[in-house]
Amino acid sequence: MKRASIILISLLLSSCIPYKIAPRFKNEDYKVMKAKKFQRKLAKETSFIFKDPKDADEFYNYINTKYSLNHNDVGLNSPIQINDKTYFFTYHEVERTDQTANVGLVVTDLVLDEKLGVTAFEKNYSSRKGHWYIVITVYDENLKNCLLDKHPNKTEVLQYLKDMQQEYLKTHNYEELLFTKKS
Repeated sequence: MKRASIILISLLLSSCIPYKIAPRFKNEDYKVMKAKKFQRKLAKETSFIFKDPKDADEFYNYINTKYSLNHNDVGLNSPIQINDKTYFFTYHEVERTDQTANVGLVVTDLVLDEKLGVTAFEKNYSSRKGHWYIVITVYDENLKNCLLDKHPNKTEVLQYLKDMQQEYLKTHNYEELLFTKKS
């Protein structure tokens, strides 16, 4: 009985096996990649992707306020200006999850069911934690993806997106974005 208890405790302490892991961007705040590789539901367009630690619809509110869109087509081909050129901005909020199987709890329930006819951990066999990401695609006036390596304005568009990401993450009151400095 002692040996079985030790084995059971060992299993419980080391029993979470991950079978689905959300992406981690190593040493980067963002990633430029095909959106379809990131999430199957998305288009095969090269996109700017970053993790969104804020609440749901925060990015929507940020874009709506920053570009004064009045809730019209927010994030769906919204026009933006970069160096006096017009581009069109589309974004999606995407959830990716970490999921683990708790093998120790399954084994414990099997033993309990066999010995006592009771299961105690049936609802805890797996665990899930969601992570949200913003996937942004930018097109020029000719509807060419600006994040492709061959696009002549990729560098300036990418810098604009990095700056926008930092502004979004640092800003809590989006109404502040509407105030301009008077000289």
